[in-house]
Amino acid sequence: MTHTLISLLSILMGIIGANGAGYFFKKYSFGLTGNTIAGVFGSILLIKTFGRFGLDPKFILQTGTVDYLLLISNFLVAVLGGAIALLVIFKLKNILNRKKK
Repeated sequence: MTHTLISLLSILMGIIGANGAGYFFKKYSFGLTGNTIAGVFGSILLIKTFGRFGLDPKFILQTGTVDYLLLISNFLVAVLGGAIALLVIFKLKNILNRKKK
């Protein structure tokens, strides 16, 4: 497994997290495309934020083998990042719409 593959899988997990949150919380959904974009940016932001704690692909492959505990933690943070991004974007949309009126 390479660093690039882990990064792409993390982004995919963020997309799954945002689309899952949009599916379960219909009120916050922006459709498939909007949820996907939110998932991409949310997962990247949260993984980069928590990367120093060992969730970066560099740390996952540091010993030459895959540290599966860190890999699963990376995926969980990416899913959470996608879901959080969807909620934050919804709140920002509401704030901006209120200022228009």
